[in-house]
Amino acid sequence: MVGIVGLVVDAGGFNLLRFAGGEGPLHDAPLTAKIVSSALATIVSWLGHRYWTFSHGRRDTVHHEFLLFVVMCTIGTAIAVGCLWLSHYVLGLQSALSDNIAANVVGLGLGTAFRWWAYRSVVFSHTEERRAEASVSVRA
Repeated sequence: MVGIVGLVVDAGGFNLLRFAGGEGPLHDAPLTAKIVSSALATIVSWLGHRYWTFSHGRRDTVHHEFLLFVVMCTIGTAIAVGCLWLSHYVLGLQSALSDNIAANVVGLGLGTAFRWWAYRSVVFSHTEERRAEASVSVRA
């Protein structure tokens, strides 16, 4: 559910910024529109993942967890923005459909795969690490 909400915020925000009313406020800046929509989706997703999806693996230090989350999301966003840049500027595919396929299908798909791995293994893994350390010390 958190991923779906993040997707709606990201893809919906991108399209509103680019195409709301025909030409949105960032119509001529597709990369900026993708970065802004991804930033909003990052905040929404972190809240959802922290308090729902990975509530069992939250770190005690919220700012540290948020920083890790933002770093991983930034890498995922860079993947999506890179796909959009390649399609829009290198290949010259500049229609609304082309931009959405590049940014919100290919780029977001690749970025989501990376983020899923990163969330489980880096960001929200703190409790599992403590359990593993505790079981090792109990055995010793």
